[in-house]
Amino acid sequence: MGSEYFINSQELEDKVRNLLPSQGGAGAGFDLSASTQIIPIIDLTESAEGSDVRADLQTALSLNSITAFAVTNTTTTIVNNTGYFRVFGNFMTKAISSVDASGRFNLTDGVTSKIVTNYIIEDNTSGNNVVISYDFIVFLSAGDSLTCTTANGARMSGSTRQIATIDGVLVNPT
Repeated sequence: MGSEYFINSQELEDKVRNLLPSQGGAGAGFDLSASTQIIPIIDLTESAEGSDVRADLQTALSLNSITAFAVTNTTTTIVNNTGYFRVFGNFMTKAISSVDASGRFNLTDGVTSKIVTNYIIEDNTSGNNVVISYDFIVFLSAGDSLTCTTANGARMSGSTRQIATIDGVLVNPT
């Protein structure tokens, strides 16, 4: 059996009254106490919210939760919805002499554009094909979009998957 101690701190009592009015904060004060007895605490928040899917399972890919894309020698808007998105796939190019093959992802608000990732294969005369994998997460607020641009025979292909809403609420696969 543990021992019980009373805590006399006006600052702590005021904080409890402000944060927990239903616990005596609105009326006459109650003394705060501490105990040396160990009391286990079980956090049921995820189950109560209905979000008890493990984080690694929550980010799983499914037929209805991914959007595929392929971009060659053009600029294409990949995502223009708000939230958190995983973007993954490959940058590919063939051997092309005398030109630089390139591909990049940009975040833009319609006025300002910033490069997220950029791939350039300079004067690929070796005759080899080049494949580079990518996998990253972007956040898009209202009015933002993610675009992909490729040039000189380069190809970006992959998929996107929304993993959370703009408020950070996880999006389970469907």
